[in-house]
Amino acid sequence: MSNRVTLMVAGSLDQRTGGYVYDARMVEALRRHGFAVDVAQLDGHFPDACDVATRAFDQTLDALGDEERIIVDGLVMGALPASVARHAPRLDITALVHHPLGDEQGLDEATSKRLHLSELEGLSSVSRIIVTSGFTAARLEALAKAYGVEITAPVSVVEPGVERAPMSPAAAEGEELRLLCVATLTPRKGQDVLVEALSRVRAEAWRCDLFGGNRDAAFTERVEGLIARHELSRVTLHGECDAATLEAAYQGAHVLVLPSWYEGYGMVITEALAHGLPVITTTGGALAQTLPHDAGLSVAPGDVEALTTKLECFLSDSELRHRLREGAIMAREALVDWQAAGDAF
Repeated sequence: MSNRVTLMVAGSLDQRTGGYVYDARMVEALRRHGFAVDVAQLDGHFPDACDVATRAFDQTLDALGDEERIIVDGLVMGALPASVARHAPRLDITALVHHPLGDEQGLDEATSKRLHLSELEGLSSVSRIIVTSGFTAARLEALAKAYGVEITAPVSVVEPGVERAPMSPAAAEGEELRLLCVATLTPRKGQDVLVEALSRVRAEAWRCDLFGGNRDAAFTERVEGLIARHELSRVTLHGECDAATLEAAYQGAHVLVLPSWYEGYGMVITEALAHGLPVITTTGGALAQTLPHDAGLSVAPGDVEALTTKLECFLSDSELRHRLREGAIMAREALVDWQAAGDAF
């Protein structure tokens, strides 16, 4: 078997989301370990694969020689299980799953079931499975049992790493407190829940900056509408930004807020901890495991009232802010870097 590996992803690998950052880091790691890595950036729509997507996937697989190694990102693999099964006997296929496709927020029951079954069918054909959290490993096992699908491939957990980052300064006495939310604008990330909670906060000396690309026009319009309706001039949607702008945002922040309904890991949590920032988030998916208890506050997903209370506590209680910051700094020292994560992969 050659040292060539082909990674297959939906669209450009340069997309600034946790999943794509993870994939790009693993490409770097494989190359560091002597693999010749080709990246197949597939056109079309996923996970509801259109004709363009199906054709791109099939053509890429057809062009590979027997016994070649491929890594298929879950967004692609779960969309086209028949193609995976057709090529599985002659290729060495690794499925890379960030979180189950059917667990995406906002899906009706029928769509969720269809995506779960499609993904499980694909996973039943591959040589091995890599997931990015223990939560996702357990979730796949539970789904396979629930739907009666047998998955024989070994499952390995390789959690994301994080880059070492300079510490964000603590808030000075009387300083306006700055809340930072870093997440693509999609229903699963829950920015609408955050805006509703902020509209009920009684504290005055704060502002909130939201960074993340517009991946759902209707949801973005909803969030913009909520900000306007509640006249929240202290809340700003900045859209997607470059690395330097995001680093400046981390340096200016005093807490990260991630109101997601569900995360397969939650890389932005560890990015915040790498800056010594405490976190206010939810218990959705793997988030309950990703955030150390002493480094932040958690609420149930979608609970506007509970999130309002936690935000109010953080903004009004300097001793709580200090304690959570100390917890974040302690957690910072235990973080795994990307090189270690890449070595494990």
